This record gives sequence, structure tokens and C-alpha cells, in this order.
Amino acid sequence: MRPTDLSDREAAVVAIGIGCKRDCSSEAILALVERAIAAASCAGMQARLFKHEAKNNEAALAGVAQALGLPLVFLDTQILRQASLRTATNSPRVMAMFGLPSIAEAAALAGAGPSSVLLVARISDGGASCAIVGRQEP
Repeated sequence: MRPTDLSDREAAVVAIGIGCKRDCSSEAILALVERAIAAASCAGMQARLFKHEAKNNEAALAGVAQALGLPLVFLDTQILRQASLRTATNSPRVMAMFGLPSIAEAAALAGAGPSSVLLVARISDGGASCAIVGRQEP
């Protein structure tokens, strides 16, 4: 699924944003996502994984989605830029590469929609980063 815009109906209740270095292992990404899910106390909730479209060829991401039983949605840079205005953290490396302060946070914020809040700000380990956002009901 590669949306150009996410309506409130399509937005995930819990959005898990993922960032990773090239060839990051699925084990490293999965361990980090599971750690973030535990920190957010959102296990078992309706969730989706969100990622920058630049990583759509990373096999590890498909493996993580399959292991968690969650859909994986790739978002384009324009959607991530709009959501990046609400990020809490800033990675100079990611800013230099993509013009975004945090791919994980921007992806999660975009995935959960405009009325969403960070539940777990970006955490990083083993070449991966993860953020979790929940949708706030109006």
C-alpha cells in the first residue's frame, strides 16, 4: 500500500514508525519494535507499521511486518515532511539524507493522522529506530 494521502478513516489507531540503516537485520528491527510496543503498552491494539518509501526494497522490513502480523505501509517524502512539523526528536544524519528530522516519528505521526500524539518518541538501537503514535479521538 502506497498512499499519497491518509484520510482519518485510513489512519491507524496505533502507528509504528520505523527507520533503519541499509541492510539492518530484521532481528534488530523486530527487537526494537517489540521494546517500543512494550513501552507504549499497546500490545494487541490495532496497529500498522509505517516507513519511508525509500526503503521499499528492504527485505528485513517485510520480515518484521510478517513476524508481527501487521501491515507495512510505505509513505512518500511529501507526507513525511508534513508530519515532520510535529516530531519531537532530530537526527542530523537523517536531516542531511532526507530533509526530515526523524523518519520513525514522521512516519508514525503521518500514519496515525493529524489528531495523533507521540506515545514513544524515537528510540534507536542496532541500526534501527522506532516511534509509536496513538490517534487522539476528537
